[in-house]
Amino acid sequence: MSSHSSRSDRIRRLRNLVVMAMADGYFAQREVALFADRCGELELGELELQQAIRYGLDDDAALHLPSDRQTCEALMVDLVRMMAADGVLDESEKRLFALAAAKMNIETSTLNVLISRALKEY
Repeated sequence: MSSHSSRSDRIRRLRNLVVMAMADGYFAQREVALFADRCGELELGELELQQAIRYGLDDDAALHLPSDRQTCEALMVDLVRMMAADGVLDESEKRLFALAAAKMNIETSTLNVLISRALKEY
């Protein structure tokens, strides 16, 4: 993973997962497990995970939306997995997801494919 993205990009990706997990106001145990797993996959350590959690708990926490198409789509897949992690699709999570998709100009048809892919891999 590290050869394809910079450390700061991977940290932003982890922070985005934490922001989505916190969208409903709390971290469910399965959400924490998911972003801890993603932390390892992103080749980040415990310190980066703790920093991402602190970031997600901050009142000013926000998604960082990438500009390139491939990274946008990968982010949407990650966000779907995080939304599904606790088994409840909360309205605030859905709104955050829809807003991110709209700001990244992801069409509904593409979004549907990404959601299907995320849930199959999950």
